[in-house]
Amino acid sequence: MVRKGFYVLGLFLVMLLGGCSKAKLDEINTDPTKLTENNYDPNSLLAQAQLKYANLGYYQLLYQSTMMQLLASTYYYYNNGDKYINVGSFTDYQGRIFDEGYMDASYIREMQRLARLKDPVAYQNLIAIGDIMFVLILQRITDTYGDVPYSQAVKAMEGIKYPVYDRQEDIYTAMLNDLDAATQQLDAEKPLPTADLFYKGDINKWKKFGYSLMLRVAMRLTKANPEKARVWAEKAAGKTFQSINDNAILLTDASSFSSQNGTSLALRTYSDYLEVRWSKTLIDQLKNTNDPRLGIIGEIPKDGLAKNADQNLTGNSDANVQLGMPNGYDLQGGSTDISRSPEYPGGTGSGSDFAPLGKYSRPRTGMYLKLGGPIFILSYAEIEFLLAEAKVRGWNVEGTAKLHYSNGLTGAIQSLAQLDPLAAVEANKIIDFVNQNPLDETSTENSLNAINTQYWVTTGTDFNFIEAWLNWKRSGYPKLVPVNYKGNVTNGTIPRRLIYLSTEILNNPQNYKDAVARIVGGDVLTARVWWDK
Repeated sequence: MVRKGFYVLGLFLVMLLGGCSKAKLDEINTDPTKLTENNYDPNSLLAQAQLKYANLGYYQLLYQSTMMQLLASTYYYYNNGDKYINVGSFTDYQGRIFDEGYMDASYIREMQRLARLKDPVAYQNLIAIGDIMFVLILQRITDTYGDVPYSQAVKAMEGIKYPVYDRQEDIYTAMLNDLDAATQQLDAEKPLPTADLFYKGDINKWKKFGYSLMLRVAMRLTKANPEKARVWAEKAAGKTFQSINDNAILLTDASSFSSQNGTSLALRTYSDYLEVRWSKTLIDQLKNTNDPRLGIIGEIPKDGLAKNADQNLTGNSDANVQLGMPNGYDLQGGSTDISRSPEYPGGTGSGSDFAPLGKYSRPRTGMYLKLGGPIFILSYAEIEFLLAEAKVRGWNVEGTAKLHYSNGLTGAIQSLAQLDPLAAVEANKIIDFVNQNPLDETSTENSLNAINTQYWVTTGTDFNFIEAWLNWKRSGYPKLVPVNYKGNVTNGTIPRRLIYLSTEILNNPQNYKDAVARIVGGDVLTARVWWDK
């Protein structure tokens, strides 16, 4: 009886709807409060892509921060990067730059599709910025894994469900050409983007960003194709960032959940803050050069878990007492226990209170743990160091290598104040440090070492750990000494790439297999991307 009642009711609805015109049905089924292609503002997708691009701090904390000996950890959780061990299911995290990067790229392409659909002339700047953002996103993906989809990336709406993995050499050619075209399309006289988290729609700054990114892309080719690197670096030079006011920064929202979980300033998360310290390699570098950043970025907390865990309890930031923790140690009580390391400072407790870690320098709470802080995307200091290197290589770049190097040092220290006013260094101290540490021009190798070591310090203290790793792979500097912890999967070498997203073997099997077949050594941490010679 119930089933019969449903049948009669269904028949009645069919008859009722059958008498409605298509126009009437469309009117009935259209909710005027919902967004459609016609009333949706594509600008909002730019903000989403920018936030998500910047929001990878947690994954780089697990891998690149400790791989690059900028941070160190004794905790099992961080063995992936600190000791090159694939801990449990954490290998899935190695694919996050791939997975989330293409999600970011899909936001950009959808933004451009909607903009072209509505008014390609009015949205000319937004479309051009989209192409620049696409290169920014894809460079990080290809530099991490090697061959990846580019020409057919995020084109499912066009019927491409299984994008080919382009060769990295071809990707680099495409990225440079795309940057060139997009940057030239920027026009300050046309309507400006309205939801731009980097520059609030400032087209002149976007132009400088486009050329600065072009320089970074070009410099990745210094070993794989030095002539192409020279041509494009010279093309970008003179049009890049001019001061720290051009730094590309995303300021997070202290009231937003996303600001507290996984941002580039990953130590805003309470538990992570307990488990990492500045590395001995970094702290020693700052000590050996009397770097004023030493008393800015680090602090020695009180002994014992209760005090060490209190993020509101300021530690001792005196430069003279800072002590970096060596990479490759644990809290297991054996030969690799932190208490067995040289220069072990000791502690007043044991066991569960983790007092030994209280004696090592942690990132300063007032700068790195607060909510609502900035995430560095690309900085003036990085660009000046790259220009210094271009000049050392004899390329046609205005200014001297020594001047660009000095600008890089100055900009790197000044930029810390953008993290927090607490980090501001007096101008005379910056000048003294720069004058006391001029570029070593006694040989090309010494110059390249000095430049890229400072690039490493800059990106590390800005918490841009992924970029520190990528530039280290390219340059070979600083000369890091790998750890050789028992059970590591790299034969005691620092990883050169991350493994592809594990689900690609199911979602895009043939193209994935073709890409892996081209990797010398296979889809492993020790293999190298094309430009990593």
